[in-house]
Amino acid sequence: MADTSERPPAPTAPARRKAGRHRGEGQWAAGHFTPLNGNEQTKKDDDGLNVRTRIETIYAKGGFASIDGADLRGRMRWWGLYTQRKPGISGGKTAVLEPEELDDEFFMLRVRIDGGRLTTGQLRVVGDISQEFARGTADITDRQNVQFHWIRIEDMPEIWRRLESVGLSTTEACGDVPRVILGSPVAGIAADEIIDGTPAIEEIHRRVIGNPAYSNLPRKFKTAVSGSPLLDVAHEINDVAFVGVHHPEHGPGFDVWVGGALSTNPKLGVRLGAWVPLEEVADVHEGVTGIFRDYGYRRLRNRARLKFLLADWGAERFRQVLEEEYLGRKLLDGPAPEQPPQQWRDHIGVHQQKDGRYYVGFAPRVGRVDGTTLSKIADLAEAHGSGRVRTTAEQKMIVLDVEQEQVASLTEGLEALDLSTRPSPFRRGTMACTGIEFCKLAIVETKGRGSWLIDELERRLPDFDEPLTINLNGCPNSCARIQVADIGLKGQLLTGADGNQVEGYQVHLGGSLGLEPGFGRKVRGLKVTADQLPDYIERVLRAFQDQREDGERFAQWAARADEGDLK
Repeated sequence: MADTSERPPAPTAPARRKAGRHRGEGQWAAGHFTPLNGNEQTKKDDDGLNVRTRIETIYAKGGFASIDGADLRGRMRWWGLYTQRKPGISGGKTAVLEPEELDDEFFMLRVRIDGGRLTTGQLRVVGDISQEFARGTADITDRQNVQFHWIRIEDMPEIWRRLESVGLSTTEACGDVPRVILGSPVAGIAADEIIDGTPAIEEIHRRVIGNPAYSNLPRKFKTAVSGSPLLDVAHEINDVAFVGVHHPEHGPGFDVWVGGALSTNPKLGVRLGAWVPLEEVADVHEGVTGIFRDYGYRRLRNRARLKFLLADWGAERFRQVLEEEYLGRKLLDGPAPEQPPQQWRDHIGVHQQKDGRYYVGFAPRVGRVDGTTLSKIADLAEAHGSGRVRTTAEQKMIVLDVEQEQVASLTEGLEALDLSTRPSPFRRGTMACTGIEFCKLAIVETKGRGSWLIDELERRLPDFDEPLTINLNGCPNSCARIQVADIGLKGQLLTGADGNQVEGYQVHLGGSLGLEPGFGRKVRGLKVTADQLPDYIERVLRAFQDQREDGERFAQWAARADEGDLK
């Protein structure tokens, strides 16, 4: 088991010598507890979990002006709260203005939905909160959460009361903590499932979420657990992931991956080569989390993710430390996951469950919905299913447990809400981050641009029917996974034809997850203004259609295509 004290014990002298070359990285396991930057000092001064009391007793009564700065831009994230961008500030000001100049007096609030699991009662409460407190906003994220905007600090006690009354929370939805646990949205019901990871997700949540032993990590820590053969939780880009596999001797269990993450220095996770049974997943997760807490780099924020430690150690040493120092036992060797049987892994459409009923997946536009729509989805799911809905890691949603005679009526109801169960590849495959509308880090707009792009491509290429992902990001941080999209678009400012700055994107081509995972190709000088996006993508897709070999995917073609065909 991992050490569950708030601070790990000081290592022995040999351990200190062994870690000596990392004295400048601020690793606790080397005895280096002195904070080396402002973020670490803030966390040392007070655990982020403690800020909720101040929010409820001081800030909700005194308003925005009463909030301490270290809480406002630091600890409040431990409860899912970020200040949102003040309206009217251009992308060119993002890196120039001070935080207090970018801050609006409203918040984004993230509701964590571990495993994407919701009841219709919970969804209805989320919809009601959206309408009453968030000006109707509610975005489904690519980590299965829901994000509100326009939240006032004065309303947080009531929002928490309503969420927690139905078993939802915002605890550690942000911050240097274990974030939401991704899970297969069809866990326990899919006919082709290798193993149901739900009990592991529940046990991980019980052990680590809200636990002070793990509430001060070097940076955010992302987890995924799925037993689906579709590899439906983007396991390659999580800090730790458990992927369903069949062991030739021990049966179904999980293959362990560590060290994946994107942002400005992307790295795919690596296998530890270890097979873990369902009942031991939480032990291993707690051990990996402990390694990150104790050995993670705390000097520079841009080197504080687990991927940097893994890159320095390698998988073999990481597994050895996990086994010897945290688990106290050897892990069994095991097989790698098999290649998924298809490229789409979002569960869109109508699919039969293992109990004979059906689940129905549908696609909002780039994850953007609203409170009224969520309430109507809850009504439809209640009328046609058993009261269970799911969010996916692709900004989609699913209604579970639909009888065959109810499928047609449900799909008609969803289509009436502009929630397609048979979307075009462009509607199905386009994702977008929050963008400049609300995000203080963003440089360009994304959600509206993505929706417009879908419409343009559907009009221009109505017969295009190949799986394709188009991911738009408002800044380099890759919340929308630009490096692993068929067409990844990283927002930046460009010089327009008139010499003025305009919104645009650097283009990544041919990235993928699941099937031959890898990062997209960057063609020298390939940048496209926002207004030129439909023209550019149409041109590239027509070249793909003309040149592709039989059965060739876009990512495969983009890897071999001449640069001239990609511009």
